Amino acid sequence: MDGRHELTGINAVARMLDITPRTLRFYEDRGLITPGRVGTIRVYTKREIARMQLILRGKRLGFTLADITEFLDLYDADPQHVEQMRALAERCRERIDRLDAQREAIAETLGELAKIEAQALERIAGATRKSKRSGG
Repeated sequence: MDGRHELTGINAVARMLDITPRTLRFYEDRGLITPGRVGTIRVYTKREIARMQLILRGKRLGFTLADITEFLDLYDADPQHVEQMRALAERCRERIDRLDAQREAIAETLGELAKIEAQALERIAGATRKSKRSGG
């Protein structure tokens, strides 16, 4: 049997990908992966495992299930993967822009918090000095 047709059970795939079998069933229910069956047992080919790796990577990068579904559909429909790469590049740019905006907002918030912290510490130090001078 060649490598493309090796079958792996749900528990082994879950361990391999460091996820739960429930996670695999979730993506199966959404139609993103379609494991085969041997009787009542789910079995995964290398193709399904690779799709699952792409799904998990997409989730880690913050893509929505709709985005991931689109990438996988384009991958299946376009043998040269040109449309998939075009859509991926577009979604990456959108995600980069959103993250850049979040980073700017976080930097602004951190600056503001640092000022408030410094003011609070200054007041504490001033109150402590006054307390020591007044003997208390």
